Amino acid sequence: MFKMSGLIGAAMLLGALWAPVSAPAEAAYDLLFRNGTLDSIDRDTALLYRRDVTNALNPEAATRDTGDIALSFDATNTALAQLEFRQDGKARSLGRFPASVGNPMIMYFYESVVRDMAETAGGSPFYIRNRVKDALVQTTPAVAGEAVVAGRTVPTVTVTLVPFADDPNRARMRGFGDLALKITMSEAVPGLYMSLRAETSPNGGEAVYRSELVFERLETAQ
Repeated sequence: MFKMSGLIGAAMLLGALWAPVSAPAEAAYDLLFRNGTLDSIDRDTALLYRRDVTNALNPEAATRDTGDIALSFDATNTALAQLEFRQDGKARSLGRFPASVGNPMIMYFYESVVRDMAETAGGSPFYIRNRVKDALVQTTPAVAGEAVVAGRTVPTVTVTLVPFADDPNRARMRGFGDLALKITMSEAVPGLYMSLRAETSPNGGEAVYRSELVFERLETAQ
């Protein structure tokens, strides 16, 4: 079975694979990968996210990957953030990351989508990841909005990426050629990310695939 911890270790998170080359000031990378997003989080707490997956082509994988993701800090070294997948009373580690760099949920989101697409559509994860990387270094508009957080209305910013919009291999992607990655952020949300959604709905029909991570709450670390 694929192990996310092996694929998104700290070295990959910080390595050249995801580092943009001469990214423009308004690039999606600059909007989404921000340093310091965990600086104000109490090290005795955990950020809890819910991941819900729908996959019409691979329902068993959707069941396998639906659960909670907890972000906490290493008890012996609070400079490290750690991710844990929780499902049916069980938990497994997804990796440890330098907390100073930012919230690793953004990398977990992208890598899980890359994995899911490769597993479902049968494509190369390296090819898919490179197309997402290309989309990240493009100038991307940020759409302002509002959402209700803890009973109050707060400003949000949403960035949407469509990495395969002009891909010559779209027809071979089993519906994933229409994949859209939509990330909504707010300074009022601990860790910045309110929701991270990947969805493909060919011709506007029912979703072939949807993966959504939603911030739920800040809780005392277990």
